[in-house]
Amino acid sequence: MAGRPPTKDAPDFGKRLAAARRAKGLSQEALAKLLRTTRVNIGYYERKATNPSLDFIHRCAEVLSVSVADLIGAAAPKNGRKPGPPSRLQKQIEQIGQLPRARQRFVSEMLDTVLQKSST
Repeated sequence: MAGRPPTKDAPDFGKRLAAARRAKGLSQEALAKLLRTTRVNIGYYERKATNPSLDFIHRCAEVLSVSVADLIGAAAPKNGRKPGPPSRLQKQIEQIGQLPRARQRFVSEMLDTVLQKSST
């Protein structure tokens, strides 16, 4: 990491913006070009801005192909239930996502086998 380490956590919007940018494989510089702004401005929104303008949020959502609700953290639960702690299965899926690719393939093949046997 270049530069001075942060003295406090980034605001929630900044964390979500950075995550969406990285998910698209974009650098701050590349996102800045798409939004017709500067890398410094993107860095500010990711690390410091607590109240981004609605116009900026909409433009980011469009460029990053995410919803405004995702960027501001107001996404509705996808299953229609009240949000709560993640299920055991969801926690396991997240842990599997952190494994090396070879182990992920192993787990996937094991699940395929179990699911095939249970459907017969």
